[in-house]
Amino acid sequence: MRLAGNTLNPSVLIIGCFHGDEPQGKYLIEEYLKLYPESNLLFIPCLNEYGVKNKTRTNKNGVDLNRNFPAKNWELTEKNEYFGGEYPKSEKETCFVIDTVEKYNPKIILTLHAPYKIVNYDGEAGELAEEISKIINYPVEGNIGYPTPGSFGTWAGIEQKIPTITLELDEEVEVESLKESVFRIFKLLENK
Repeated sequence: MRLAGNTLNPSVLIIGCFHGDEPQGKYLIEEYLKLYPESNLLFIPCLNEYGVKNKTRTNKNGVDLNRNFPAKNWELTEKNEYFGGEYPKSEKETCFVIDTVEKYNPKIILTLHAPYKIVNYDGEAGELAEEISKIINYPVEGNIGYPTPGSFGTWAGIEQKIPTITLELDEEVEVESLKESVFRIFKLLENK
């Protein structure tokens, strides 16, 4: 876990690889930073380094990081690929994200996931989701369609009131083909 991009006064935080089996975010962020090293965006290119290295959804403790946030709807679940930990905020990666949000107080957060090809949002991010949808041509969904106790979107978007977008990328295409539209989305966010 590391921060990249603007650490002076960022207004937008972009996070890649909550889930290690969704590596597209890391690649896209790193490629963007090669072209635009002076970006005014703040990035966490790869939150779940263990998961990416081992091609697993969860971190080294078997925790789905996107279910480990101290949202009011967090619950202890069975130990499967959606296990949210023994208690909320039990994982170092979760603490890193929370500390980053508290330190930099972003106005907008974008997380990069796969594979659903949708623009999902939490909190007051509906208009921004529509703008992003026009760029990437994915439908906007206010609800992912299944329960997500302890999710980052619930914690950040609804409870912390930071407009939060979950961009679910197409995993069936070469990640290279996503660069143009995702970079346009990053550029859109640079102007927010």
